[in-house]
Amino acid sequence: VQLQASGGGLVQTGGSLRLSCAASLRTYNRYAVGWFRQVPGKERELVAAIDWAGGSTYYKNSVKGRFTISRVNALNTVYLIMNSLKPEDTAVYYCAAKTNSRSGYVPFNNDEYDVWGQGTLVTVSS
Repeated sequence: VQLQASGGGLVQTGGSLRLSCAASLRTYNRYAVGWFRQVPGKERELVAAIDWAGGSTYYKNSVKGRFTISRVNALNTVYLIMNSLKPEDTAVYYCAAKTNSRSGYVPFNNDEYDVWGQGTLVTVSS
């Protein structure tokens, strides 16, 4: 069971990036996915999350209207589209999955996620 995050990079303020989280989880294992971010000296925070079916989502207030989370289960991939990026969005972004999840359920607590991917660095220059 693995998650592979990709798509990070350096972008100017106001720019956009698309992060991808590819899962090797078995398709019968229903899983919710969250995107987290962390900067040195701070706790890892949940930025956005999506349920197994893709019909329920969560966004941190500071990214609402700028970030969009979506998934294509046929590809076992979850995306985080980030628009209007700000320097304060600079962080290492991680994707994580809560396996054996049900449609409509969006996990909010870090402890609920049982599979974590490696991080991808997003740097927004001012």
